[in-house]
Amino acid sequence: MTVFGVVTALLQVVLVAAVGPILVGVLRQLRARVEGRVGAGILQPWRDLIKLLRREPISAAGTSWVLILAPVVLMGTSLAVAVLVPYVSTRSATANSSDLFAVVALLLVGTVVLTLAGLDTGTAFGGMGASREITIAALVEPAVLLAVFALSLPAGSTNLAVIVARRVSDQAQLASPVSLLVVVALTIVTLAEAGRLPVDNPATHLELTMIHEAMVLEYSGRDLALVEWASSIRLVILLGLTANLFLPWGVATQAGALALLVGVVAFLAKLLLFGAVLGIGEVFIAKFRLFRVPELLAGAVVLGFLAVMAAFFLVQGSG
Repeated sequence: MTVFGVVTALLQVVLVAAVGPILVGVLRQLRARVEGRVGAGILQPWRDLIKLLRREPISAAGTSWVLILAPVVLMGTSLAVAVLVPYVSTRSATANSSDLFAVVALLLVGTVVLTLAGLDTGTAFGGMGASREITIAALVEPAVLLAVFALSLPAGSTNLAVIVARRVSDQAQLASPVSLLVVVALTIVTLAEAGRLPVDNPATHLELTMIHEAMVLEYSGRDLALVEWASSIRLVILLGLTANLFLPWGVATQAGALALLVGVVAFLAKLLLFGAVLGIGEVFIAKFRLFRVPELLAGAVVLGFLAVMAAFFLVQGSG
């Protein structure tokens, strides 16, 4: 473990935590501008979080420790993933632990605890949102595993740092059919996991269509701030992972202050690019009916499976 690796790990978690609410603000501002509105500004999510962090949380009568513990676990698993995934450098102190299965497991833990919290409230909307969320998670996690596993075959490892480093050194893989299938599958996964259109509408509070919002209706104060903050971090995690796997340019593969600075700038630029596409695209996309969402996610699973098969044949052919 080197000083550069420790600095990189700390930088990544601070960067992702700070950029999460700003990215949400950028998406809202872009959507407002395209729709002809002024918008509240890209820093409005941070203002809302600071306001909520100053307020005492209130728990509904009859709830257990699950409701109180869920925001902390959700935030903790999100920050853990932010440390593990190679966003700015593949030489982080946690690079050896950035295994694909560990990252997906941590994301699933956060989803499960929030689902249990929705059930713990005992409300109709909490249970409805929890059932919908766990249905989506059952299809999202296999899609992520298959998509990234397809990229792990040429690298010979499921370690994300190794995969990104291999794609940086061998950029011919970026234009392959495998990369195209993977980026489409991961884009669908990001939309579902982050609760964006067409899977969910983060701007609505219509109870019959809510998924994520239905589970957090009973939260307030600091607990609600942690849930919203963690949700924005998870959006950065998935969008940043998709960006680095599809366009790994700029990721530092060697130790050095200049390489790290380039990695930070490149990560922010790619995040802004992918976020802009997502934000503008949401203006022209309608929310799917609930029974059509599993069909969309099943398509992501199929694309991931096709990517694995294509990667296997390409590896066998080159061998």
